[in-house]
Amino acid sequence: MAGPVILAAIRTPFGKRGGAFRDTRPDLLLAHALKGVVARAGVDSSRIEDVVCGTVTQAGEQGANIGRLGVLLAGFPIEVPAVSLNRMCGSSQQAVHFAAQAIAAGDVRYAIGCGVENMTRVRMFSDIDPDGRHGGFSGLNPELLARHELIHQGESAERVAERWRLSRQALDEFAIESHARAWRSPATAREIVATPGVDEAGATAALARDEGVRERVDPAKMAALKTVFRETGGVITAGNSSQISDGASAVLVADETAARADGLKPRARFLARVVVGSDPTLQLDGVIPATRRALERARVAVKDLDWIEVNEAFACVPLAWQREFGADPAKLNPWGGAIAHGHPLGATGAGLMAKMLAGLEASGGTLGLQTMCIGHGMATATVVERI
Repeated sequence: MAGPVILAAIRTPFGKRGGAFRDTRPDLLLAHALKGVVARAGVDSSRIEDVVCGTVTQAGEQGANIGRLGVLLAGFPIEVPAVSLNRMCGSSQQAVHFAAQAIAAGDVRYAIGCGVENMTRVRMFSDIDPDGRHGGFSGLNPELLARHELIHQGESAERVAERWRLSRQALDEFAIESHARAWRSPATAREIVATPGVDEAGATAALARDEGVRERVDPAKMAALKTVFRETGGVITAGNSSQISDGASAVLVADETAARADGLKPRARFLARVVVGSDPTLQLDGVIPATRRALERARVAVKDLDWIEVNEAFACVPLAWQREFGADPAKLNPWGGAIAHGHPLGATGAGLMAKMLAGLEASGGTLGLQTMCIGHGMATATVVERI
């Protein structure tokens, strides 16, 4: 059986809503990431045998198989195929898994798992609520809603905070630290490719760092923010939740034997690739069983991990995860997370993979875990070993 390895992983900077990428179509953002990852790996685009793209809101400018459109815009040969998928927040992490699985099956030798989301230009839920009149989930099948209490993730986050007894102060402190870590991180070119956008005045400008990261967050202002999903007794605010963002990411995966024969140097191999279903109402706790399964398959323990990425959809998610596993807090999202750098839905999974690999290399670490909660109750998890 072929062994899939990662040759390169990059992402665009994540732009804030209405920010640098407000005038950039998502297919063009994706094309920039695709060109960047093959250039970084030193692989001619004609060698790519499939592209798997994760995008959550596949409507409007993100419809019509945006993966294929991005491939064509990137100038790849027309023979390079592509497919788009939606596993919600875990979409591009799943895209990387599918690319690796195709290589492990012997179907292809070089593939890209990628993702894109421009949440400024394509409104979240517009695939199921095009005119914005139904309030998102209310547009779903009434029979489904009668079987499961499908609620906004913000309310699920409130319930997670209740179950794990996480206070507003703990969530706010975690969010402030996320910004501090992201600001201190090197944001190296190994992880991020500068991407054309516009400045506040609308003039063309290249964005080289994540736009939403704050150098300093005032604890008093953070504490003064109103809760969003509960008028009384709530703990979830805009400050301790992920940012709505725009961005793209890409991971180039190859058959190790073929890559080495072509004179290429792999960066990491996969020890486990996992997806699980979980409670569709609580939604966000799937990262816990996904982690357990991934660690079991990889035959490693939490204490063996050098770098851990738990997506910061809300601060309560990594905090609940940490309560369950007792991991070293210094190893959990060492360069901050989505609360600081943003969460462009379909792009975040492969983007976190790029960050984790860059972090492992910068710190001299070997083992990394990435896991993400997913809407309707699912989670993805990956364990990699740096080579």
